[in-house]
Amino acid sequence: MISIKKIDHIVLRTANPERMIEFYCNALGCTLERELKNFGLAQLRAGDCLVDIVSVDGELGKQGGGAPTADSNNLDHFCLQIQPCDEQALIDYLKSKGVKTGNFEDRYGAEGDGRSTYIKDTDGNTIELKISKNNSSG
Repeated sequence: MISIKKIDHIVLRTANPERMIEFYCNALGCTLERELKNFGLAQLRAGDCLVDIVSVDGELGKQGGGAPTADSNNLDHFCLQIQPCDEQALIDYLKSKGVKTGNFEDRYGAEGDGRSTYIKDTDGNTIELKISKNNSSG
């Protein structure tokens, strides 16, 4: 029987991997963990998960068709669970990084109801930032 524990990683295809890596590392605090340039793949550490950035021009990216756009994304959204924080301070921080954000609202997720907001990355992919209900990182 399968018993799913959590999301391990997501893979985002892009025509501009450098811009995407800069966004996830600079605005969201991910770190570049591994890069396989011959495949067009960069793997970014996001807490105890990974966000993989794949160039549409690379070996892996070519398998997925055309490049995503603001109107034709690869996914609806994904949710990153974040440590508890001051909502307004986070909004102010994101704005200082040039990231547009909405207000925090109550939404349902893996830990039940909780506070979250939506942002977009440089390719227009929607990211939900959801405040964790517990203070542990995993």
